[in-house]
Amino acid sequence: MGRPGTAACPPFGRKAAGFWERERRYGTPRWRIERATERRLAGDWLGACRAAGVDVGFDLAEVASEHGARVAERLERDLLHLAPDLLRWHLSGDADAYALAAYGKSRLFLSWPEGLGFGAKPDVLLAPGHVWDVRRSGELLARLGGRGRAPFFEADGTPREPPEVPDGPVERAERLTALFERGAVQEAFAEAGIELLAPGNARALEFLGRVPLVGRVPLDLHRIEKEVRLLGGGRFLVQMWRFSLTPNTWDAQTDLLLETMDDRLRVTWMRPGDVDGPADPLPELFWRRSPDLDLVRAGRLTPDELHPLVREALFPERVPDGPVGPGGAPPEVARVRCRGEWHEVSFRRGELRVHAHTDEERRREGTLRALGGTVPGCFTVRERWDGDGFLPRALREQRRELFHRVECGDTEGVLRCLESGFDAHARDGDGRSLLHWLHVLDHEVLLPRLLDEGFDLEARDVWGRSPLVAAVANGASAAAVRALIGAGACADVSGGLPAEIARIWNRKDLAFLQDAGE
Repeated sequence: MGRPGTAACPPFGRKAAGFWERERRYGTPRWRIERATERRLAGDWLGACRAAGVDVGFDLAEVASEHGARVAERLERDLLHLAPDLLRWHLSGDADAYALAAYGKSRLFLSWPEGLGFGAKPDVLLAPGHVWDVRRSGELLARLGGRGRAPFFEADGTPREPPEVPDGPVERAERLTALFERGAVQEAFAEAGIELLAPGNARALEFLGRVPLVGRVPLDLHRIEKEVRLLGGGRFLVQMWRFSLTPNTWDAQTDLLLETMDDRLRVTWMRPGDVDGPADPLPELFWRRSPDLDLVRAGRLTPDELHPLVREALFPERVPDGPVGPGGAPPEVARVRCRGEWHEVSFRRGELRVHAHTDEERRREGTLRALGGTVPGCFTVRERWDGDGFLPRALREQRRELFHRVECGDTEGVLRCLESGFDAHARDGDGRSLLHWLHVLDHEVLLPRLLDEGFDLEARDVWGRSPLVAAVANGASAAAVRALIGAGACADVSGGLPAEIARIWNRKDLAFLQDAGE
């Protein structure tokens, strides 16, 4: 199976394909899904949200007081069927805000970062039920153009070659996707019954230059018109600049204006600011292709690595072989080639443990290195780990695995990696240690562990930032900042830099940094 970033996944490039694979593997890990599901099945919707890492910004008693008992009862019934882990899965990497359900003039909505709120949000689009409601999760298949099976697959998840001539809705979805992937953009739009236009004042040559650019956006042509009409029709914008499609600034700043006509959908490429009249941004959920189907098609994920509810919807006849869900236990200790044999190495408290060598061998190799000699496999790992030298693939994968979990804020996954032998002192490509990432991790759990490992609170990354400066610059909570200072981090860094950053970002909750620096 390909590793993140190693292969394209049409129409995604390598970078985008790697991003989506990481989001699926680490954004909503299996342990989080299992805990949230356990609490949901027990009738504890609030505990399910807590397990899924979704904050709740309302109280049912307050809803009843302000909106009436009937609304509160309806809301509670829906919340008992809320799968917050499924919600995180579908909206991973999506910075849009959505309403999940409407109750008169008020709505249950999801804001970014993930947080459930309740109130009057008339301008927030209502998300389809399959992204959060377990009673409707099976609707995903039909939403993506499937009927009995998903496009490009049999019902059990076995890959399937599409027929030459489409003879049904699933085959039509396959045909449009295939046209789009091979660059026949205008033909795909025409076959979908969607009119693709340029602005009235655009030159024909300029328009033709835009067509390949449109083909690099993962539009789901077979369903986009249906989605827009389900939203009530009107005028919407697909903001292409969000995809960083090209280094050319002018090209990247292109929008697609979607307009529902009586009998068709019209799509016009526009420069931002050139749209005449009102048009609402159309969130990705309503127009983008399914990352799940694309990743499984490309062999980057197996059906069993999908969220269980997603797997059940897309591959209804599949019998899973083992646990279902993304990820699992972290890799075991690494194996490296040493003197023609495979040896195991691991890290504990920042110290390399070479399991296949005696203390006498370790002393001899240390002496040889001090004299400028060349040492074999196991004994080169530590110096290469901290430097730029070549590392065995297993160790590169270990470091990559650790920091993928870090980036997704998976504190428990990070702790599992450390317990299995990962080096707590490892640094990412920008020289950041785990302490530099404390703004996305649970500092109450992780900080004591790192301090026990002997971490340097003043270690610098490639930008010269200490963990405290990185925490303030990246929006860490006041509690995390206080914890770092309480552990001994110096607040008077580079002339009071933490306090200055807090002032620039108007972080009034960090006013104590001024006193700490002084």
